Amino acid sequence: MPDLIPPAFADLVRDRPADELLQSLPGRAGQPRAVDGAIWLRQLPAQVERLLHDWRLEVDGPSRHGECALVVPVRRQGNTGASDDVAALKITWPHAEARHEHLALRAWDAQGAVRLLAAEPASSALLLERLDPERCLRDQPLLEACEVIGTLIRVLDRPALPRIDTIETKAQRWAEQLSRGTPLVPRRLIEQAASTLPDLLTGTSASLVHEDLHDLNVLAPLPGATDRGDWLAIDPKPVAGEWAYAVAPVVWNRAEEAARASNLRLHARLRADVVAEAAGLEEDRVRAWTFVRLVLNAVWAAPHAPASDDFRARMIALAKAFTD
Repeated sequence: MPDLIPPAFADLVRDRPADELLQSLPGRAGQPRAVDGAIWLRQLPAQVERLLHDWRLEVDGPSRHGECALVVPVRRQGNTGASDDVAALKITWPHAEARHEHLALRAWDAQGAVRLLAAEPASSALLLERLDPERCLRDQPLLEACEVIGTLIRVLDRPALPRIDTIETKAQRWAEQLSRGTPLVPRRLIEQAASTLPDLLTGTSASLVHEDLHDLNVLAPLPGATDRGDWLAIDPKPVAGEWAYAVAPVVWNRAEEAARASNLRLHARLRADVVAEAAGLEEDRVRAWTFVRLVLNAVWAAPHAPASDDFRARMIALAKAFTD
């Protein structure tokens, strides 16, 4: 069973402290317990083995992983040869942003997003439709990928769920962080983000939003899958708010292409504008939310200097591209 946990994933997770935000939330049945990365990794092999047994699954290939989750390709026992016998077992290191993933996937009901087959929220474990890991939206031309994401936003748009964190609640923490500031981020950017944030919270719609929707979180269905469309969203970090807030990850990902841009301001804004047009969003609100989120990223990175210096510098450069 330890062989199912790639060493690179273990290295990513091992030194993480328990998620502070998850620790601060009131206890609730079915909610994952905050735990540091080392303890979670020690428990992970037994957890995978139990889930395989409980959900009657057989391992069907090498594991994959992202920043926070292990994904094991599986086949449901009693194989009939049907395409839905293959699946993916996903177990996520417990953190607050991911604790409602199962609720969002249920609400989307496989429309524009990966299909949820089973969930054990207390273990941060999901059984999912298997998608094609070799066909990621990241491999498509940049502006085509932006159009796809905008189209997915239209498909995923539906009313927010009662238990999902709201942008307004998250913004209370952001305002405090911006008010403290940091000498490692230009003061004028922090002040502009702090003054922009209250206006953005006025009149926001209450949609179920995937706040980490970018081309690495969009995969194609398996070859031969019918009626699933060309692309499906994965790894939702659900929040209740407006979709204009969710365009920013499209801007800060694919850093190597931004680095090659002769005009970063034009390049970064074009990404956001293409998504906004395809999704039917207000361009001004998309640009404003993108600016605020870029500044917040830079502020959050500052305490981790010098390891985070490159990331922080990139966030600052991109934020400047969205100033007038």
